Amino acid sequence: MTNRKKLQILNLEKSYKDKCALINVSFDVIDGEFLSILGPSGCGKTTLLRIMTGLISPDSGRIIKDGTDITKAPPSCRGMGIVFQSYALFENMTVLGNVEYALKTKRATRKYARQKASDIIAQLGLTEHISKKPYQLSGGQQQRVAIARTLVLNPDIILFDEPMSALDVATRLMLRKELKAIQAEFGTTMIYITHDQEEAFALSDRIMVMDEARIVQLDTPDNIIQSPKNNYVRTFVIDNLQAKIDSLASYVR
Repeated sequence: MTNRKKLQILNLEKSYKDKCALINVSFDVIDGEFLSILGPSGCGKTTLLRIMTGLISPDSGRIIKDGTDITKAPPSCRGMGIVFQSYALFENMTVLGNVEYALKTKRATRKYARQKASDIIAQLGLTEHISKKPYQLSGGQQQRVAIARTLVLNPDIILFDEPMSALDVATRLMLRKELKAIQAEFGTTMIYITHDQEEAFALSDRIMVMDEARIVQLDTPDNIIQSPKNNYVRTFVIDNLQAKIDSLASYVR
């Protein structure tokens, strides 16, 4: 990870009728880092993700990527990939079909799409499942297919929309390791939306804590633990983490 700014979010605002979804949100994302956006439901984190990827437009503010203003750029021109909570796989397609479909939408030749997709599938350990359809896969395997479909397009940034919330504990733990390994191998900048404190601390170089449409604190996991900015961070982050630790310690004893 370098110190170069990959993405700059400047004074984003967004409202839906009488509800403010984002209020003066500004932050930088460093090239190659794993940044988690942590907050409860309704805090604005999913709205922020959708604005960054171009799925919706902000009321005001700017998005700068690699020094270029992409605020009004279409999603296909932003160099970003997204892994949704539901995976959004095509049920009638095989693993190979789902991954190479992403390239076909970019008008890649059939031969190139097949080879590129096969290579990514192999890198993610899915070769033995290459001819299976999504219903024949476990939740963790479907997650890997969704990541492969995103990686095959060589995005500069991958955004994850609470991708592990529907998975069992063992699968989530395994996929955490895989995500970090994928990041290390591909050098991709990752932005991860979650409401799970443990998940954010296990994965992130930095964590951005949100509440009620605003950024409350953006820092490293260690600094957040040692110096929570206010009572909200102390309660939502630290107290919840401590409760999980105490519960586990009691069970082990």
